[in-house]
Amino acid sequence: MSRSVAVLAYHGMTSFETAIVTEVFALRWPDLDFGEDGYEVRICAERPGPVPVLGGAELLVRYGLDTFAEAQTVVVPSVADVHAEPSPEVVAALRLARSRGARIVSICSGVFALAAAGLLDGLRATTHWRYTELLRRRYPAIEVDPHPLYIDNDWILTSAGCAAGIDLCIHLLRKDFGAELANAVARRLVIPPHRDGGQAQYIESPVAAEPGDDRITGSMAWALEHLTEPISVRTLAERARMSERSYLRHFARAAGVSPIRWLISRRVQASLPLLETTDTPIEEVAVAVGFDTAVTFRHHFTSAMHTSPSAYRRTFRA
Repeated sequence: MSRSVAVLAYHGMTSFETAIVTEVFALRWPDLDFGEDGYEVRICAERPGPVPVLGGAELLVRYGLDTFAEAQTVVVPSVADVHAEPSPEVVAALRLARSRGARIVSICSGVFALAAAGLLDGLRATTHWRYTELLRRRYPAIEVDPHPLYIDNDWILTSAGCAAGIDLCIHLLRKDFGAELANAVARRLVIPPHRDGGQAQYIESPVAAEPGDDRITGSMAWALEHLTEPISVRTLAERARMSERSYLRHFARAAGVSPIRWLISRRVQASLPLLETTDTPIEEVAVAVGFDTAVTFRHHFTSAMHTSPSAYRRTFRA
């Protein structure tokens, strides 16, 4: 039985905002097996019919709010105006969807529709860094966190700017089908399975990569091929033919995080397929991805994934 996903379209939006959802959930890769439990995606609107989007194009939307409210996962990719209230019909559809047990998802400014429906009261939520203060002022019952790329409250999930919606959709794919399939889809889309650094690296203006940053890229590629080996900042700097101080500065510009934090994250990610698809003891998994001890592995895994390696294995092996 397919998992139904509905995404809300509206007059004046960008086509990219709906495409985030359709690209991850609706696109089919012949060699990736979703089984009979794949996704069935519907683009919906308050009023079915032509929906003008930026650039002079139109989406011909067949489905209305009734289909939206019936889906198992409903997505609000943004709102037309963060200073205006969403329509009573959209609010009602969101509340109805939730009352039916739907998973509710917002991307970027779409969080304002969820907030207006009262679905975020008492919960932690995020949105694009430009809107976090506005969200906090208008809805004080929400614990607004401007830092993460997305926040998962189990049945209600919010993400930062539009591109962070891709991160959130891959996260949902991981929850539904496991790390191996999510990572495979991420590779097809030429995006990382998980991005580090939160929104802090993007606030105000991103730092442009410098011409010499291909040395950083090369050192990162080398590290990924040698995760089981001891790797220090000095080792990476030598691979890049830079001083440690210069390497740290250039790495932060290119990746948004420190080399050690990036390396820990990559090792945690490398452990996921081993936890999902093998019975290898945790101690051996830790060594296989480059951690000195199982204690260190468990600490960093729990910090990154908000669950223990054993609990993760039980969840995704099931």
